[in-house]
Amino acid sequence: MEKDIKTLAKSLGIKYKADGHLEQAVVHRSYLNEHPSFPLSHNERLEFLGDAVLELVVTEYLYNNYENEEGELTTWRSSLVNGESLADIAHELALEPYLYLSKGEEKDANSKARRTILADAMEAVIGAIYLDFGWDVSKEFILRTVVVKLKEIIEKRLYLDPKSRFQEAAQSRMSTTPSYKVIEESGPDHQKKFRIGVYLGKEFVAEGEGTSKQEAQISAADNGLKAKEW
Repeated sequence: MEKDIKTLAKSLGIKYKADGHLEQAVVHRSYLNEHPSFPLSHNERLEFLGDAVLELVVTEYLYNNYENEEGELTTWRSSLVNGESLADIAHELALEPYLYLSKGEEKDANSKARRTILADAMEAVIGAIYLDFGWDVSKEFILRTVVVKLKEIIEKRLYLDPKSRFQEAAQSRMSTTPSYKVIEESGPDHQKKFRIGVYLGKEFVAEGEGTSKQEAQISAADNGLKAKEW
């Protein structure tokens, strides 16, 4: 199974380096379980490195461009570098088709696990760019793909969790505080699943699912924001 890493490099906006680390950055551990003779290792060490480079670039940018308090800068940074954000960016960069995955992982395209794999691969790509081209190129890549999201995060207050954003919007627009009710609870004690609805007064707005009540409430609030177009 061979991926077109030259095309991947082009889509990422970086140079292709024949003896570089980009291909290793998209090798998931599961692929090696099925292909033990594959010449490259998995991407977890690159992920470890890329995570540190990403955090430093974002931290430096926030420090140099904003005079806000530490707590607010930390929240903004978290919004930029968390797994959900990185998975979205990896998707925008069309990273997914280049991943080396096991057959089982290949089939599991819409799962939380796939989003985690995408986020990890994004960090590994950053690690690869840093090793292959150094600080300036990796910094440019991070500013262009990750930090560019900051304006929207601040304007739309996306640094707040969905429950907080939904409550803020509901109180300012409708003078109402949302409430959450369990619609369904299923599964054994060690594998509970919850389906929870969010309401504004008696109005049902949306529902969400999760493996805990908190997770289901956050999902419901996120869906509520979309339903209300807030």
